[in-house]
Amino acid sequence: MTTAISSPSSVVRLGGCLCDAVRFEVPDAPDAPHLCSCRHFQKLSGALVMSWVSFPLADLTWIGREPAWFYTYPQETRRGRCPACGSQLCALDDGATSIAFTFSALDDSSDLVPAFQSYAHDAVPWLRPVTDTQPTAAAGS
Repeated sequence: MTTAISSPSSVVRLGGCLCDAVRFEVPDAPDAPHLCSCRHFQKLSGALVMSWVSFPLADLTWIGREPAWFYTYPQETRRGRCPACGSQLCALDDGATSIAFTFSALDDSSDLVPAFQSYAHDAVPWLRPVTDTQPTAAAGS
């Protein structure tokens, strides 16, 4: 089920950080859901892959606190983290018209399926590329 609320003019997705100090809403118009296995994101997140999905920047609304922004390589890309709990939330390129959020920053990303995997050659060898995986139901469900 998508976390979406109806307003007079649109449907939005909601999300936020672990402690809920940073909350946001974006139009329900996800674009380019994907995984990235590059070494940069592995070190940034402490995970083997990061999942990303983009949304139009023009209709982004921050609720409560905004993330703390910092630049990473390359220098034209800012990353947003919660200043309270440190959750990695988003990435924003200078001059961009969209913002990328991690799947885990969304309240519900269960309907998003990665369409591709960037830097699959940097993935650990036992991790199958996203193009080789099929969603499966958990045992007993």
